[in-house]
Amino acid sequence: MNDIHWPELIIFTVLFLAVTVLGFVASKWKAGSTLDHLDEWGLGGRKFGSWITWFLLGGDLYTAYTFVAVPALVFGAGALGMYALPYTIVVYPIVLLPALRMWSVSRSHGYVTPADFVRGRFGSPTLALLIAVTGIVATMPYIALQLVGLESVLRTMGLNGSGIVGHLPLLIAFIILAVYTYQSGLRAPALIAFVKDILIYLVILVAVIYLPTKLGGWAHVFDTAQAKFNATPSKTDGILLTTNNQLQYATLALGSALALFLYPHSLTSVLASRGRSVIKRNMVALPAYSLVLGLLALLGYLAITAAVKPITNQATGQPDSNTVVPQLFGSQFPSWFAGIAFAAIGIGALVPAAIMSIAAANLWTRNIYKEYLKKDATPGQEAKQAKLASLIVKFGAVAFILFIDPQFSIDLQLIGGVLILQTLPAVAISLYTRWLHRWGLIAGWVVGMGWGLIMLYGIPNPANGKKHFGGSALPLNDLSLFGWHPFAGSAVQIYPGFVALIANLVVAVVVTVLARRLKISNGTDSTEPADYHVDEHDDDLRPVAAH
Repeated sequence: MNDIHWPELIIFTVLFLAVTVLGFVASKWKAGSTLDHLDEWGLGGRKFGSWITWFLLGGDLYTAYTFVAVPALVFGAGALGMYALPYTIVVYPIVLLPALRMWSVSRSHGYVTPADFVRGRFGSPTLALLIAVTGIVATMPYIALQLVGLESVLRTMGLNGSGIVGHLPLLIAFIILAVYTYQSGLRAPALIAFVKDILIYLVILVAVIYLPTKLGGWAHVFDTAQAKFNATPSKTDGILLTTNNQLQYATLALGSALALFLYPHSLTSVLASRGRSVIKRNMVALPAYSLVLGLLALLGYLAITAAVKPITNQATGQPDSNTVVPQLFGSQFPSWFAGIAFAAIGIGALVPAAIMSIAAANLWTRNIYKEYLKKDATPGQEAKQAKLASLIVKFGAVAFILFIDPQFSIDLQLIGGVLILQTLPAVAISLYTRWLHRWGLIAGWVVGMGWGLIMLYGIPNPANGKKHFGGSALPLNDLSLFGWHPFAGSAVQIYPGFVALIANLVVAVVVTVLARRLKISNGTDSTEPADYHVDEHDDDLRPVAAH
């Protein structure tokens, strides 16, 4: 804590305080008659237009972890880290039509969460509970990862103490975040997202123009990176993919694309939109962020050329690879610009963390509290419960950082992706058909979840000596079906979440066929075909914040 970089810290603090003011002001911005309703507090009144939604979704999907971890992965492994680029390109065409249907049916029935939709579609509290719990559990480590990104910036500025003192700045930042999210709901991150995105675009565009010129040009950057990877023992590291990691790259990209809009925070931003036309325009415009993401990933190669060394985390004694990009900015830019860059990453942590905590709180309130604990809860009681739950979720995420090795919380993100993928049949496919039986969906969820976790548990990480949950690359040699190894001897790698999803779908189909033959009831569908096509100007549309 002795070597504090005061110019960067002062600029960071000023910009952080500025967005804090915006967070509190947001409660009056586009305000409805009351914030004591989930439609208003948790979904911003369901009236965000194209620009607000674009910034909100961008702030929601492109997180601080993305800004530090994608280039850090490129820094450490090379081309595999580029999987984030095709994943964010293919995701928008994939989710365009399902997002429109989800918005319409949710607007028609007042659904606030994906579990609300599943409850209405199948009349099954059990299936809805599984979807809600999955969403909450998958979101918690995602919030913790925002803290990892924020801490990497604080650590680079010299706030790198050991024990609770080292985490104090982070704790203060999240107390402030918790207070203005409690007061303003979804409007706070929506308003702050404007500032965050403008800062990010400014920093990245300057970085990719200035840094290559300073470091000898892109040809020299790529040659230096390849030379570094040639000197490492791993045969899969390099600026080009190898025969062993191409399948991992493809399945990780596709699996991540399928998972992204299943996360409750992604759907929260969609449901906050004013109408279907807003969603259409955003699905067309959001790939602009993919350009920025590609440029961000290249910062990993620039860090290699600049001979950046990760900062040692004083709390664990281990190098923190997430400090690679902040270290690059700190070493190559003037202090004042580095301060702006650090603020962009730090604010980029707060926006998604706020949206994620709101989404998790909505799930708790609607699908656990109201379903099982207080069926007659009023809209005001629901809003109060959601506000309290959002506080608990945030500080639960802080607990990951305080009491668990941060590297472990990063590993948990791999679990989050595998978990949320298992809700695809019940949430996404069910937007189009009820052919899959509710008991088939439950059985598929159990198998996909169980096998996915078993596969992740068996992946070691030789770099840090961890025997379990060490990564997301499963060699086909280790793929086991009840002890049978169909790809024995193969070093080709695959994303376990993708394998688990296939198992989920196969089991769901088999159990559905059996359930239909046995004529087991598939529950009651409270939706109508017309509900999936309603739009903002329909005459008989359900009013926002209706009881």
